[in-house]
Amino acid sequence: MTPQIEVADVPSPIGLFRLAYEEAVVRVIDLIEPGAPQTGVPAGAIHRRPPFRAGTPPARLREYFRDGRAPLDFAVAPESFSQFDQTVWQALRRVPAGRTVTYGDLARRAGFPGAARAVGGAMARNPIPIAIPCHRVVGEGGAMQGYGLGLWRKRWLLDHEGAWPLKSRSAEGPRPGGQRTLDRTPSPA
Repeated sequence: MTPQIEVADVPSPIGLFRLAYEEAVVRVIDLIEPGAPQTGVPAGAIHRRPPFRAGTPPARLREYFRDGRAPLDFAVAPESFSQFDQTVWQALRRVPAGRTVTYGDLARRAGFPGAARAVGGAMARNPIPIAIPCHRVVGEGGAMQGYGLGLWRKRWLLDHEGAWPLKSRSAEGPRPGGQRTLDRTPSPA
């Protein structure tokens, strides 16, 4: 018997998220907000409402929003994406909560040195944000750059996981002269 696709809406401090999943495998996470692109509910999907069974993807996402260190180690299976995207996303899932990585560093970790821009494209195509933690990818020097759910959500997620300010907790450690953040501007000379 083929597993049934289930759909659940999970409220959070940064918006309402809809998960589409089969058993413990997440296929999509959409932000449900006017103007946000959405995948839509698959035909025949079973709608699940709270309370969610312990250990299920919606229960685990709720726990993550309560505690930014709660692991989102459920399986993900984005459909119809390139091998490059899949490889980059697998490398990104190894970056732990509370850490960040630059686009260039992630390209190297995934085996594609020099492909920082292509990694940015893979982040933009990510159909399972938060579980494939593209919010942990920052620009050189820790600059806050592009996030499909909005930079304010990226900053919230990094803060929630304990990675903010970036200066003190980047994956590669502090860099000389610190890192740029949204709340600190260079002082005039």
